[in-house]
Amino acid sequence: MCADKMHDDHGQPINYACNSFFLNDRTIDELVGLARGILADGSANIKEAQFLLAWLESNAKYANDRIINSLFSRIKAMLSDNLLDKEEEDELLSLLRSITGEQLPEHNIVTTAASFPLDKPAPAVKIENKYFCLTGKFVYGPRRICEEAIIERGGFIKTSISDWVDYLVIGTLSSDQWMHTSYGRKIEYAMKRRDSPTPRTYGEKIAIIHEDHWAKYMFQE
Repeated sequence: MCADKMHDDHGQPINYACNSFFLNDRTIDELVGLARGILADGSANIKEAQFLLAWLESNAKYANDRIINSLFSRIKAMLSDNLLDKEEEDELLSLLRSITGEQLPEHNIVTTAASFPLDKPAPAVKIENKYFCLTGKFVYGPRRICEEAIIERGGFIKTSISDWVDYLVIGTLSSDQWMHTSYGRKIEYAMKRRDSPTPRTYGEKIAIIHEDHWAKYMFQE
């Protein structure tokens, strides 16, 4: 049982540990309400994103929650250029659906690698002087943020599949219906190159890996 430390203006005991718990619940409930409001018309604009970021800046201190903290950092990264492009809008909507538990009826957003044609066993990943092509949506952040992280570590980015590409990285927040999506074309092209008996012009064949595996090598000490 919580020990009382002080009393409020009405003589009622205040326990800050308990109070923080209720503030946390209230904050999460309010966030879910905001997310549902933005999702109501199936789109998000920069004003809504900016309002949500301002709300998170004011309230996230009450919520020791990994999802809320991740949402804050990712929206902040999206708006770092004061723009919200189509890819970032789709990313934001996916994040909000993950909070509310809602999904688009035609897509099942997954967080596992089971539905993708990944290399088995997954190969060791080298970053420096290697070429990466990214597809799908990433937990780490918008794709441009992931690309910048690779470049900072000495890697290179290709926007399409070619003989130069060493790794195709599939984001965690991608649909298990990938064959029917625009980013599914990259996966198909990568599969053809990986499974072709013709040797690759530059080095080893392209490897198809999941974001989780990529992240292990990106952020290891």
